[in-house]
Amino acid sequence: MTETPASYQPNPKLKRIENGMESVLFNSRWLMAPFYLGLVVCLAVMLFKFFKKLWEFILLAPSANEADIILGALSLIDVSLIGNLILIVVFSGYENFVSRIDPGDHPDWPEWMTKVDFAGLKQKMLASIVAISAIQVLKAFMNIDVAFDAQKMGWLVGVHLVFVVSALLLALSDRWGSDHGGEAGH
Repeated sequence: MTETPASYQPNPKLKRIENGMESVLFNSRWLMAPFYLGLVVCLAVMLFKFFKKLWEFILLAPSANEADIILGALSLIDVSLIGNLILIVVFSGYENFVSRIDPGDHPDWPEWMTKVDFAGLKQKMLASIVAISAIQVLKAFMNIDVAFDAQKMGWLVGVHLVFVVSALLLALSDRWGSDHGGEAGH
C-alpha cells in the first residue's frame, strides 16, 4: 500500500505575516520619491546657475577673445549636460524603481522617458559623465596659456580615461549579458 501525501496547507497566520512583509517591502519603493523631488529642486538650482553663467557670458562677450568665448560656451554646455543627467536620473529612476509614469496623450512626450531600463540608465549616465569630463579636460586645455598645471592636467586626463574605459566596459558587459540570455541588457 502506498500512502498519498497530504496536500500542503500553509499556516494562515504565517501567510498573513508573509503578505504583510511583502506589502511593506513593495511599498517601500515610495521612499525613493522624495529623492527624485529633491533632484528636481537640484535641477532648478542648475537652471539658476545656467542663467547666471549666461548673463556673465553675455556681459563679458564684447571684450572677450575667441578662447574666452569658447570657454564660456563650454561652461554653459557643461551645466546643460549636468541638467540632462539629473533629468535622466529623475525620470528613469522614478519609472524603474517607484511607479510607471502615464504620459497620457501629451504630444511632446519624449519616447525615451518611459523606455529606459536600468542597463540603459547606467549607459546614459556614464555617457553623460564622460561628456562632462571631456568638457572639463577641454576647458583646461583651452586655458593652458593662462594657467598650466601639468599635475592637474594629468589628473583630469586620467580621470576622463577611467570614465571612458568604464563606459566601454559597461557597454560590453551589457552586450555580452544580453547576447547570452542574461538580464543585463533587458
